[in-house]
Amino acid sequence: MFTVIKRMEISASHKLVLPYRSKCASLHGHNWIITVYCRSTRLNSEGMVVDFTRIKEVVTEKLDHQNLNEVLPFNPTAENIARWVCKQIPQCYKVEVQESEGNIVIYEKDYTSGEEKDHTAREEQE
Repeated sequence: MFTVIKRMEISASHKLVLPYRSKCASLHGHNWIITVYCRSTRLNSEGMVVDFTRIKEVVTEKLDHQNLNEVLPFNPTAENIARWVCKQIPQCYKVEVQESEGNIVIYEKDYTSGEEKDHTAREEQE
């Protein structure tokens, strides 16, 4: 089994659509750290699980220095961003999205039941 891990830092703004009052409903920015985990038992014809450049194209070129509300078709929570990144790369099984020092989301595909399931964990520190 081969595992590829690509860690990237992007700067992007967003505002959240929430049913309650929150300062996150105003436009604000983060220096996000996004870590993508890909796995395969076989290498492609170039001898890779996935090209690091392909991962960078999906994340950095689409999201860096953007208003995420304008480039993503959903409420840009860290959870939704992690799931979206994972679905863009077929070999990806896990994505970590860190929007600040103490706020990290982990999205992970679950194959144990024979079908793909979504699991999102949220770590928050004040």
